[in-house]
Amino acid sequence: MTDDIMTIREVALFLRMAEKSLYRYALEGKIPAFKVGGAWRFRKSQIDSWILTQERRASQERGAA
Repeated sequence: MTDDIMTIREVALFLRMAEKSLYRYALEGKIPAFKVGGAWRFRKSQIDSWILTQERRASQERGAA
């Protein structure tokens, strides 16, 4: 298949954040995710896009301050 699909552990390591925090982000819809049989999964391409969006948002907030 494809290794574009990541587990919560893989994304947590990739983003260097706690799995518990990532789970909460997914549950609240703050990060693109979907469930497969009750387990969260993440598409790497969507995570990469999400990171770019977060960077732009942070940059705009710094510029407005």
